[in-house]
Amino acid sequence: MPRVKYTTDDVDLLARMIRAEAEGEGEQGMLMVGNVGVNRIVCNCLDFKDIRTVHQMVYQIQGGNYSFECVEKGYFYQRARSQEKRLAKKNLDYYRLYPATYSLWYFNPPGEAGQCPPQWYDQKLVDGFKNHCFYQPSQQDCPNVFNG
Repeated sequence: MPRVKYTTDDVDLLARMIRAEAEGEGEQGMLMVGNVGVNRIVCNCLDFKDIRTVHQMVYQIQGGNYSFECVEKGYFYQRARSQEKRLAKKNLDYYRLYPATYSLWYFNPPGEAGQCPPQWYDQKLVDGFKNHCFYQPSQQDCPNVFNG
C-alpha cells in the first residue's frame, strides 16, 4: 500500500519538484527531498495540517510565499523526465531515507556546504546531505510522521 494516494499527475508534479529542488544532489538527494514532501502529506501536524495531496503540498503557501522556492522559478515548469518520475513513485509508494526519514523541512544554507545550524525555526537538525540540511519535529509534536 502506498504511503499516500496518488495519480499519474501527482507522480509528474512530485518529479518536477524533486528535480528542481535537488537535481544537483543526485538520485539520493532527490529521494530525500521527495521523502520530506511525502512526510508533509502524511503528518497532519504543525505547518502541514490539512495537507492531503501532492498538489496541496507542492503549492502550499506559508508566510506569503510558496513553501518550495522552485515553484516560483521556470525550471520547475519543465517536463518531468522518466528518472525523476521513477524516484517520485518510489517516494509515494514506500521509500524513506535518512536523514529525511522523519523530516518535514530541509534547506540549503548559504555559504559553505555542510554548515547546518543545529535548529531551524525551532526544529531539530537531523543531519545534512551535500548542500541540504534536514530537520524533523519531535515525536510528541507530530506523531503521524513517525508512523506513516
